[in-house]
Amino acid sequence: MTQPDHWFEPLADHLGAAYLRYSFTKGTEQEIDFLVGALGLEPGMRVLDVGCGPGRHAHALAARGIACHGIDVSRRFVDLATAGAPPGATFERLDARRLAFDGGFDAAVSLCQGAFGLLSSDADTLAVLGGMARALRPGGRVAVSAFSAYFSVRYQTEAAFDADTGVAHEHTELRDEAGVAAPAELWTTCFTPRELRLLASAAGLEPEHVWSVEPGAYAAAAPTIETAEFLLVARRPGG
Repeated sequence: MTQPDHWFEPLADHLGAAYLRYSFTKGTEQEIDFLVGALGLEPGMRVLDVGCGPGRHAHALAARGIACHGIDVSRRFVDLATAGAPPGATFERLDARRLAFDGGFDAAVSLCQGAFGLLSSDADTLAVLGGMARALRPGGRVAVSAFSAYFSVRYQTEAAFDADTGVAHEHTELRDEAGVAAPAELWTTCFTPRELRLLASAAGLEPEHVWSVEPGAYAAAAPTIETAEFLLVARRPGG
């Protein structure tokens, strides 16, 4: 089946706050602690969170005195992120492929397949990364997590992996806050470290690191086939 455009939006609208029940969302504080160091973030700086979901990373950054503006295609997620947001965390509904920011951010992140990797074409993926690059001040950094193609092929037996596109296609069900289940199809584009570095270069960024990471266990670890995600860190030239 062909991957539809914006397939994640109705799933996010169905999940709502139930998204935060999943175990992969429980490591927010560790992930942000690591990223603050890896990206050289300090209180008073500004971060763009692309595909922010219900705002967990943006809230954690703002709590540390680092202003964060989150964007997501799901109105439900944006409303959840805005509700109870700490000072310094702001949100808007926006298509990640159409970022119009021009400088002004010290860093840009897209974590836990928030936008990067959930799109229907290579051009869309590059559009997201290019928009994040343009949003940075010279010398600013991007951090993007991406699902590992190696891990998917070896371990993700419940998904069909398309060797031509690098997309893992999975049939599952998702339950909302009330426990109501709905059938769902997930399309996740998977990457190798080499592909991530090439994409960063094509977006005008200087790749600095690709690390193997797990949700809630971010570390400066060399890439392996044993972790589900890679974390790309790249820098906008200048500054």
